[in-house]
Amino acid sequence: MHGKAEIERAVEILRDGGLVAFATETVYGLGADATNAQAVAKIFAAKGRPPVNPLIVHVGDVSQAKQYVTAWPESAERLAHAFWPGPLTLVLPKSERIVPAVTAGLKTVGIRCPDHPIALQLLREFAGPVAAPSANRSNRVSPTTAEHVRRELGDSVDLILDGGECRVGIESTVVDLTSSHPAILRPGAIGLDQLEQLIGPVDFRTDGDPSKPALSPGRQPVHYAPVTPAFRFSQADVGHLRNLFSSPLGRSTVFLIIGGTELARQLREWTDPGAIIEMPAGTDGYARRLYAALREADDRNPGAIWVQQPPDEIQWDAVRDRVCRATRPASEAS
Repeated sequence: MHGKAEIERAVEILRDGGLVAFATETVYGLGADATNAQAVAKIFAAKGRPPVNPLIVHVGDVSQAKQYVTAWPESAERLAHAFWPGPLTLVLPKSERIVPAVTAGLKTVGIRCPDHPIALQLLREFAGPVAAPSANRSNRVSPTTAEHVRRELGDSVDLILDGGECRVGIESTVVDLTSSHPAILRPGAIGLDQLEQLIGPVDFRTDGDPSKPALSPGRQPVHYAPVTPAFRFSQADVGHLRNLFSSPLGRSTVFLIIGGTELARQLREWTDPGAIIEMPAGTDGYARRLYAALREADDRNPGAIWVQQPPDEIQWDAVRDRVCRATRPASEAS
């Protein structure tokens, strides 16, 4: 854990309206005081983030969370008890203390308690709400190490609290508790079955109009994307891929493949092994590796990145969501 002096410095920066990037279990967050409109504006400026995309508010515990919402239903109590600290964001009616820019002007706020010792140290010492989207340029690949933050945001961050590599690797599950039926707005490490065991039926609602204020981050059609054009492929695209290898684009391509699959075996026969980044075959390992692998692929300056489509199975929902928003269909490659 970070020393007391560095945490105190981070708290002072937040109280002065500055920006602090910090590790969480999901990805690194870019934090500002959620009650300070000028501080929150710095987040949007640093990220180049559209104002219709709300920010998630981070707190140190349930008692803090209750100070910044106007309702705390039984469903919130059950979910927070089971999963906080952890990768679960609850959308609830917001208190007036949270400035409008944080929530894109909506009357609801996404709030969570992260499961990382550095984040918890910071939040409990600050003793207030910290608005913190991922610490990267808007719509680009989220950061899972402090170095990712340094490279992408540089001097626009006043302090980075380095907590090592993020353990989960993709953003939190977001659940709306303000409608008649709870609904997942963004899938994450905590799945539908885990939620329904505690609060009953949960809808799955992940699409939205990108021109209007979103109920949750992560609902843009293009998100988590590398700089290099990226495409997703499956076994059905094998014929297209064979043609690709004889084209100029095929000679400047990086592939992210899932280890142990038949498609991975075929690709190894067709292409230079140095063009392949092998991904873990399990969902947790894949999620932890995904963003770093996309950044690694970008760093090779290829003509294109091709990502093997994750299986169409419920346990892969969150990973598949990230891959689909970071890439385009194989049919769109020329």
